[in-house]
Amino acid sequence: MIQDNFIYGIRAALEAIESGKEIDKILIQKGLGGDLFKDFFIKVRHNKIPFQYVPVEKLNKYTRGNHQGVVAFLSSIEYQSIYDILPAVYEAGKVPFLLILDKITDVRNIGAIARSAECAGVDAIILPLKGGALLNEDAVKTSAGALHKIPVCRHSNLGEVITFLQESGVEVVAVTEKASKYHFEKNYSGPLCFIMGNEYEGIAYDYLKKCNDRVQIPMIGTIESLNVSVATGIVLFETVKQRLKQS
Repeated sequence: MIQDNFIYGIRAALEAIESGKEIDKILIQKGLGGDLFKDFFIKVRHNKIPFQYVPVEKLNKYTRGNHQGVVAFLSSIEYQSIYDILPAVYEAGKVPFLLILDKITDVRNIGAIARSAECAGVDAIILPLKGGALLNEDAVKTSAGALHKIPVCRHSNLGEVITFLQESGVEVVAVTEKASKYHFEKNYSGPLCFIMGNEYEGIAYDYLKKCNDRVQIPMIGTIESLNVSVATGIVLFETVKQRLKQS
């Protein structure tokens, strides 16, 4: 059965997967079994759809219908692959301008970031397969429709993505307080990808150590950090300013 933004029931979710619908995440009742579920779960794993085991009470909060232990959340956008996007950017004669968001969980922040990214001419936003916010209609509305205009990529291993970008000539720059230079002290004229972390944990250490460089935004007040969407806007439009001056 289909609601506004989710599907419930094993057969309905299985049909959605087989028909190629974009699914953000699937909640599965703990202890679920049976032949139909096994077939369904094989499809989930094969298609690399994020899933989470939950108690039945959580599923009941979404629907009182016969959910059969499964609720699947439909994506409001169509995901793409950075492995396809980046070569196309180069082929078009553009200087790549990319953005990685590491486990940002607030849909409004992602929406606001997407809006700034589209206005700044970012070529793609890259998200982790698991751990980030669901890009639902709230995210799309907050983005003012930008999430339907800018390519959004979702990958299971951001470390591999970072390596791919670097091997493709893209400099990956972490925006973090763990940096020795300010964001405006760096040249952003070449192929570039910023990586932003969530407001509580920052950028994962494994990704941070892989980055080519780190920059921080100067802070003179008493609060330790900016909202991540504001911080992202600052570094994106510093890049825009520099590139306009050099054009």
